[in-house]
Amino acid sequence: MNDVIRCAWGSNERLARYHDAEWGVPVNDDRLLFEHLVLDGAQAGLSWDTVLRKRDRYREVYDGFDVETVSRYGDAKIAELLEDPGIIRNRLKVVSSIENAKRFLDVQAEFGRFSLYLWSFVGGKPIQNAWTDMSQLPATSKESDALSKDLKRRGFKFVGSTIVYAAMQASGLVNDHVVTCFRYEPVRAMAESFEP
Repeated sequence: MNDVIRCAWGSNERLARYHDAEWGVPVNDDRLLFEHLVLDGAQAGLSWDTVLRKRDRYREVYDGFDVETVSRYGDAKIAELLEDPGIIRNRLKVVSSIENAKRFLDVQAEFGRFSLYLWSFVGGKPIQNAWTDMSQLPATSKESDALSKDLKRRGFKFVGSTIVYAAMQASGLVNDHVVTCFRYEPVRAMAESFEP
């Protein structure tokens, strides 16, 4: 790893690559937002490094996270997924990802794009925090509480406030890079021209 100053959690090559290229970057692509929702739900109780190690396989077996395809998965596909050692083989998480795909489509039908719905919880622009130390980062926020509550009301599963906040960080709804991190300013600058 190079000698740049980054958030302390980017502590190995895989995490550093993710931190440097993706974390906190504002996302308005529904396919990628669905991927974040599935992967952050799969992370519950596990480390993000574990999920990142399995992400390429998830992309393969989840048909590139095509939400319409995932929404049509039936018992045979669920059984196949639960036998695949390349993903997290938790029945509740697998079944909820399929149910969430159906609910995701419902949101798209109502709002036109899931992105428009999601970004409405932060007023359409990324929240810019200014943490000086990783210990200051919250696990939830009032925005993640509200989004979690609304997702649950709509029938989504594995969308507690902590999971939702992680997805918000991953999708750039919040910039939680510490101010000394080399990615803080570039990610902050992306907010200027971002459109949900």
